Amino acid sequence: MRITLVEDNISLAKGITYRLEDAGHAVDTLHDGTAAAAHLHDDGADLVILDINLPGTDGLTLLAQMRKRGDARPVILLTARADTQDRVAGLDAGADDYLIKPFEMAELEARVRALLRRRAVPQQQFRHIGPLQYDASARQLFEGETEIDLPRREMSVFECLLAADGRLISKSALLDHVYGVGADIDETVVEVYVSRLRRRFKPYGVMIRSRRGLGYQMRVETDA
Repeated sequence: MRITLVEDNISLAKGITYRLEDAGHAVDTLHDGTAAAAHLHDDGADLVILDINLPGTDGLTLLAQMRKRGDARPVILLTARADTQDRVAGLDAGADDYLIKPFEMAELEARVRALLRRRAVPQQQFRHIGPLQYDASARQLFEGETEIDLPRREMSVFECLLAADGRLISKSALLDHVYGVGADIDETVVEVYVSRLRRRFKPYGVMIRSRRGLGYQMRVETDA
């Protein structure tokens, strides 16, 4: 796999690059946010590892630019900021995972493997649930010709439930899918997203059921 690394600490960047290359990945390394902004438009990488504190354009701005132009590639943020507020800001900006410096290289490798596995899972381009049609490549949901506009986090919850094909998905699994493995986010956040999706989908007969202590499942309501 090809990975783009944007990190201004030269020593750390070299260490990450050597470790990932040893694992068989091709790595493009940049040390400046302004240069990275141009590079990320057409680099063709499968995954981006992005430091927040960069000279020129900062990492959160780069991430926001990626998501705004529809670039959905997985992004791991690197930062020395350990506050929960900072982690939430990064994840809400569109990051898939988050590592706080200093970290073990083995943990970074594990996070990379997890995100690349998720990306490598083959998907049908179009999925149907009741009257709704989901375009996986464009990440768009439709009822007939009308698009149902879902915010990013709600879309991630919907995608996870849809992929389960009616099976139960635990709160922790939904949280990992939405915010990345190991994110310090309270599970009650999932309840908020599920509640919003229930209200949106009720007119279409698509129901999200909860089973106490087990999780959620999404199914089409049928007449008895």
